[in-house]
Amino acid sequence: KTIGDVNALEVYKKLLQHTVDVTQGLSCTKTVHYSVKIRSNDIWNESIYKKFKQEGDELGERMHHAFEQLLKKGHDKVIIIGSDLYDLTPEHINQAFKALDNHDVVIGPAQDGGYYLLGMKTLHQDIFKNKDWGTNTVFKDTMQNLSGLKVHLLEVLNDVDVFDDIKDYDIFKPYLRNTITK
Repeated sequence: KTIGDVNALEVYKKLLQHTVDVTQGLSCTKTVHYSVKIRSNDIWNESIYKKFKQEGDELGERMHHAFEQLLKKGHDKVIIIGSDLYDLTPEHINQAFKALDNHDVVIGPAQDGGYYLLGMKTLHQDIFKNKDWGTNTVFKDTMQNLSGLKVHLLEVLNDVDVFDDIKDYDIFKPYLRNTITK
């Protein structure tokens, strides 16, 4: 709300395009999970990305379902990422896949107390339950669910949720011109 709806939409589009740029060249199966309905002719090229509709009422249910379905389809390793990460690189994703060779779970913590990446080889469904999604306790609570498992942590990254998450990035400066801060 700090930068207004029009500018927020432009920031969102930049983040989505960054996610495409980071993922399109990766040598793995790529899927996009839509929250409302599957779109054709959008930035997610259907020759590169398989498209699915999310199932579930809240984030934990939707992530659980995505992992469950992809693991059932025979994928050995499944990694889920957010689309609000301007700091994400292909190397983060490649590192996560490699870490799953010797770990049960890989997780990329976000600066705000959540996480930006979650990967696993088998479904650990407890991590999707009893979370206050969108709060600063999600990563800590998830790590408690993972006790006893071999977990690899990626570096902490900034995910974009609020004005402070974008104010220091040059690419977003054009959308901040009419913003007043204290």
